[in-house]
Amino acid sequence: MAGSGLAASIAAAVAAGVVQLTPLGGGDVADAYRVDLDNGTTVFAKTKRDAVPGFFATEAAGLTWLRAADVVAVPEVIAVSDAPPFLVQEWIEPGHPEPGTEVEFGRSLARLHRSGAPSFGREDRRSTGSRGLPNEPCSTWAEFYATQRLIPLSRLARAGAALPDRAITAIEDIAGRIDALVGPEEPPARLHGDLWAGNRIIGAGGVSWLIDPAAHGGHREFDLAMMRLFGGFGADCYSAYAEEAPLADGWVERIALHQLAPLIVHSIKFGGAYVPATQRALDAVH
Repeated sequence: MAGSGLAASIAAAVAAGVVQLTPLGGGDVADAYRVDLDNGTTVFAKTKRDAVPGFFATEAAGLTWLRAADVVAVPEVIAVSDAPPFLVQEWIEPGHPEPGTEVEFGRSLARLHRSGAPSFGREDRRSTGSRGLPNEPCSTWAEFYATQRLIPLSRLARAGAALPDRAITAIEDIAGRIDALVGPEEPPARLHGDLWAGNRIIGAGGVSWLIDPAAHGGHREFDLAMMRLFGGFGADCYSAYAEEAPLADGWVERIALHQLAPLIVHSIKFGGAYVPATQRALDAVH
């Protein structure tokens, strides 16, 4: 959407004039902006030219759901639209980590997970992520991870020739014996769903804010495995999490299993080094 058109749409949605619309970098899916308003406030906005209906509404619902737990900082949704597609949310003033930042985030994340979910998946059944993965409600994590993540991703990888046949066969094999791999049953946790370091912003006072969720009810080991996949979280964060909410025995051996889904997604999107990384994770699960 052209800048002037976006500015006019945002102004109408928030009932304030747009003084300045400043493009921001860092996003690979949507175009992001700092928006200064004539009432003296600043908001964050994003848009996507080819967004499917409900694209930003799904993200807005996820943000609102995470924020409702009231245990970790999540920006408030201010406005969301399908036509034209955009999301406006609270502006987070960037800050710097402080001595207690990692500890507090680890504790807050444990509390977020513990706040729970009605089921594994989403009640609204909205798909999430750049590949529109399904989130049908399931009664167990094993069922959800197999039917809503591994099998759909194996089909996408096969259709796009993103992974060799050997890898796709291994994914399907893992999905078929998932009950024996996921560890002890736990109630569904309230997951961010795409928790890499780029989706945590350190704001003023060293406070950790969560953004850009693919929120759903899931197993808390999934968020923690995603955090370890790309790094960016300190050892104190994991220690504080473990003190607040200890993980079940064998969780270390399940990290590769829970990293499979994001690795397959990245293999489909980017190829390159993610393809052998996916194979290594598959070998570790086997």
